[in-house]
Amino acid sequence: MRAGGAAQGGGDSRPGTAARTRAAMPHFTVVPVDGPRRGDYDNLEGLSWVDYGERAEREDSDGEGALGRGRDGGRLHGTRSRRRTAREHVHAGLHFSCFTSAQTDESSRSGTPEPGHPPPARTPSSSPESHGRGLQTWPPGEAGQQAASLRMVPNARPGPGPGSTEAWIAASSLSVNRPYPLERQSNHRENSPFLCPLEASRGSDYYDRNLALFEVSGGIIQEELDIRPKVSSLLGKLVSYTNLTQGAKEHEEAESGEGARRRAVKAPSMGTLMGVYLPCLQNIFGVILFLRLTWMVGTAGVLQALLIVLICCCCTLLTAISMSAIATNGVVPAGGSYFMISRSLGPEFGGAVGLCFYLGTTFAAAMYILGAIEILLTYIAPPAAIFHPSGTHYVSSATLNNMRVYGTIFLTFMTLVVFVGVKYVNKFASLFLACVIISILSIYAGGIKSIFDPPVFPVCMLGNRTLSRDQFDICAKTVMVDNETVATRLWSFFCHSPNLTADSCDPYFLLNNVTEIPGIPGAAAGVLQENLWSTYLEKGEVVEKHGLPSTDSLGLKENLSLYVVADIATSFTVLVGIFFPSVTDFSSVILFGACIEGVVLRDKYGDGVSRNLVVGTLAWPSPWVIVIGSFFSTCGAGLQSLTGAPRLLQAIAKDNIIPFLRVFGHGKANGEPTWALLLTALIAELGILIASLDMVAPILSMFFLMCYLFVNLACAVQTLLRTPNWRPRFKYYHWALSFLGMSLCLALMFVSSWYYALVAMLIAGMIYKYIEYQGAEKEWGDGIRGLSLSAARYALLRLEEGPPHTKNWRPQLLVLLKLDEDLHVKYPRLLTFASQLKAGKGLTIVGSVIQGSFLESYGEAQAAEQTIKNMMEIEKVKGFCQVVVASKVREGLAHLIQSCGLGGMRHNSVVLGWPYGWRQSEDPRAWKTFIDTVRCTTAAHLALLVPKNIAFYPSNHERYLEGHIDVWWIVHDGGMLMLLPFLLRQHKVWRKCRMRIFTVAQMDDNSIQMKKDLAVFLYHLRLEAEVEVVEMHNSDISAYTYERTLMMEQRSQMLRQMRLTKTERDREAQLVKDRHSALRLESLYSDEEDESAAGTDKIQMTWTRDKYMPEPWDPSHAPDNFRELVHIKPDQSNVRRMHTAVKLNEVIVTRSHDARLVLLNMPGPPKNSEGDENYMEFLEVLTEGLERVLLVRGGGREVITIYS
Repeated sequence: MRAGGAAQGGGDSRPGTAARTRAAMPHFTVVPVDGPRRGDYDNLEGLSWVDYGERAEREDSDGEGALGRGRDGGRLHGTRSRRRTAREHVHAGLHFSCFTSAQTDESSRSGTPEPGHPPPARTPSSSPESHGRGLQTWPPGEAGQQAASLRMVPNARPGPGPGSTEAWIAASSLSVNRPYPLERQSNHRENSPFLCPLEASRGSDYYDRNLALFEVSGGIIQEELDIRPKVSSLLGKLVSYTNLTQGAKEHEEAESGEGARRRAVKAPSMGTLMGVYLPCLQNIFGVILFLRLTWMVGTAGVLQALLIVLICCCCTLLTAISMSAIATNGVVPAGGSYFMISRSLGPEFGGAVGLCFYLGTTFAAAMYILGAIEILLTYIAPPAAIFHPSGTHYVSSATLNNMRVYGTIFLTFMTLVVFVGVKYVNKFASLFLACVIISILSIYAGGIKSIFDPPVFPVCMLGNRTLSRDQFDICAKTVMVDNETVATRLWSFFCHSPNLTADSCDPYFLLNNVTEIPGIPGAAAGVLQENLWSTYLEKGEVVEKHGLPSTDSLGLKENLSLYVVADIATSFTVLVGIFFPSVTDFSSVILFGACIEGVVLRDKYGDGVSRNLVVGTLAWPSPWVIVIGSFFSTCGAGLQSLTGAPRLLQAIAKDNIIPFLRVFGHGKANGEPTWALLLTALIAELGILIASLDMVAPILSMFFLMCYLFVNLACAVQTLLRTPNWRPRFKYYHWALSFLGMSLCLALMFVSSWYYALVAMLIAGMIYKYIEYQGAEKEWGDGIRGLSLSAARYALLRLEEGPPHTKNWRPQLLVLLKLDEDLHVKYPRLLTFASQLKAGKGLTIVGSVIQGSFLESYGEAQAAEQTIKNMMEIEKVKGFCQVVVASKVREGLAHLIQSCGLGGMRHNSVVLGWPYGWRQSEDPRAWKTFIDTVRCTTAAHLALLVPKNIAFYPSNHERYLEGHIDVWWIVHDGGMLMLLPFLLRQHKVWRKCRMRIFTVAQMDDNSIQMKKDLAVFLYHLRLEAEVEVVEMHNSDISAYTYERTLMMEQRSQMLRQMRLTKTERDREAQLVKDRHSALRLESLYSDEEDESAAGTDKIQMTWTRDKYMPEPWDPSHAPDNFRELVHIKPDQSNVRRMHTAVKLNEVIVTRSHDARLVLLNMPGPPKNSEGDENYMEFLEVLTEGLERVLLVRGGGREVITIYS
């Protein structure tokens, strides 16, 4: 590792190199000291002292190396890899190198200080390390010690003169967070407290004076400040926060803190006016205003058009109020509506509505492109059409095909523009916005001018029907040419013969006259009254003017090719759906209704005014202002949509709440969403293929209305919950307004198009369930989580503290798991078994105990909890996890049994694993913990489930296609034995198994009647099961039973002796020897005592000496303490219990040896701990020879009932 000038200049000692080195790096004087000799250097001016000794020892012990580093890693000179390599060298114990003044150039020896540095400082030369010149090195193993004994003096320059030992240390090897000398920096960074401000270093230490109260006793101040930083630094970070969109590279630099050191934060390129208001105006005053608003006013009438505008404006205004409340409730980074919804309603709602909003923005691009193509082919360059219509002139397949071809071309071109760079879109944004503003101003100017001098746009009428003026020039049937009446071109459209005869003419043409009316009569003409009322038309219906004389043709066949007809059926709901994407002000509606003739308003494509844009006929100074302006406006809005939609998709993908969208979070090196742009173009192409502006606009309305709906819902939920974090600065909101806006959005969705609304809601619902199924791991403190908390609190308060009614009883499980040394679940099949009981719809709590101290084992408990949660997710167990730390495992289990749950949501059943290998274990805790837990469960009146041979239980992927679940109902303790098989059979693993119930009859029981009664009981319980009564007659206690009892008691006695200390064992052995010294060993073979004892209790048995001792044995070699064991006589109560266990086991194995699962009652433990090992033996004998056994001990209350 090279330091000083070597690190910067490659070790070159030339003057130029050294000068560059000095200018580029800070200067430190490193002085070896043996003790606290700070007083020797107090005469040095302008120096700050930092003691690395204690810090280096701590970090060296923590594996961080001999030299400490700041919180953000310290990047000063060189690359990150260089810094890391240097630090690794220190960690490895390599040579620690310093460059002394001998390695500096001549200018450094001149003693002339550089500007901004203090005068040269000299250090004492009495230290033994200070006599060398050149490179100072320490061997491996001593580097950490030497570094721990250094005191660093910043801002000191290498002093001149012989014997000077001032050293430079490369900043890249010291990981210091200060790129300039201290006096150049006025603000101190609290994340590098080792370099203190000069003012703070005088007198006492800065942190000792001001932050000593907040220092952890015995800890490091920096570690405490990392967790709890100073208020000054926190405020500085908050003020410097920026919510600008960052690329991937900038985001990484911001994470590591390098971006702030490398470059200053750029100011936003566009302000609020250019970046927010004007783009919104471009969307509002867009394609709908120029192409469809006049048609809507003429069709719906001024009153209903005003109502449509009012409804849409109310919807957007209420949404804007809700959005303002959310936006002012904290800083909103890039993401817009999606960010607000997702952080307010959670990742499920956020992802669903975010994708719907993205689809709406994408289809908006398609709508704007279709509008631009319509303007181009209809009003700017009609000859450019590739396909030409045949037949009637309203929208035909040829027109749709033209829209598809040109739309695809436009979409491709716009996508390439966006791909090349957003900066080009922003450059043209001002031009497009200027076109919009000029176009709107020209409309109002034309409306004002029409009061005095209305424009001339005559409309030709046949009777009261409007004629398409673009196919003829003279609005008359005949004209006088050279004093001769000649048929006009209009005559040729309705008559087959050019002769002026009525035989070959259309009947309506003959019966009605041709008249010409002004298309723009002006605001003073009084047409507003005529346009107040609606005139809805069916598809193909002719546009007529009410009030003109007309004679019907009485059902005769007519030629409709020259009339202006409706291309779609219209209604109020249809117009709402088309209009909503462009919420325009009321003045435009009134202006159009007051200035333009009704038949012209209803003429969507301007056929009656010679194929002029209807709104353009009103404009001043020329219709071309509107045509050109609207064309560029739609193109600009399309580019804006293609720019915004991919970024919205990228924001959703980067949140990682929808896994299959993860690929769209990546893009070019500068963060541009390339893949998202490609997907956006493909989806927009689907809208282009629809090729109808009137059909694409309602799709936009659905997606935007859904977005607005959830913005209002988010505000309403947050307001009603009154969470502590809900403190918006915008005060003019109310939950009732948000609820009204939400209801209005929902109503508009179904009013405009109910089937589109259902499709949009279905898409959002599917996305919601997908995110919920995948398990969104994001926690954003959203309102839905808050709503869940409030609902849970309300439900828990309503739950009774006492036990629930029998009809409401369900197994609320507490599963106690054992962890191995690596904190892995030792028996994961316990969780599998718990998941197979999920049909009970109850609570599941998984608990475990870590032995140790809580202060020392907290991290271990957190790791264990995470491990259990992962295993629960694998086994699909829906529940909670709790890991406690206790000095003893049995105490921890008791704490879990007592304290798990909350209020009425507490466990009523405990699932406990069987202590395998308890016989072979010399440690009695192997089974003492188990029995103590059984006692705790019994004392708490909880049910207990003990699955034995859990490794043989089926996994959730297995299927039992046949077999039985056998229930051995020995005693009744609440009906758990009946309920558990029913719940298991609801799971796919056990669904095909049949249920059998066995009960035991004694000699004085009527087994036939018992079977009938049990069948009736199961019928009332609505359980399907086979019933069988097993008769157990009184029988003699076999020698095997007596032998098992004797072996059990001998083992218990031996274990008690093994648990004695050495002194106690010696004392016990002496007492045994003294007590039996007179009896000697012949008593071992005395059968008379056994027979007399047996005769006392009248137990018939067969017992021989050979059964116990099959081989000859010399008792003289037996130890003294064993002589007591062979004198043990079995306790008669133990003999009776063993007899019951053996006989029951024989019956169960005979009947249920092939059963998939055997459930039987679990006997209760002894009240005192003297017979614990005997109890374990009884259970072992009871379940011997069975593959899968579930021991069930009820809690003492009924859990199943025959009543409804």
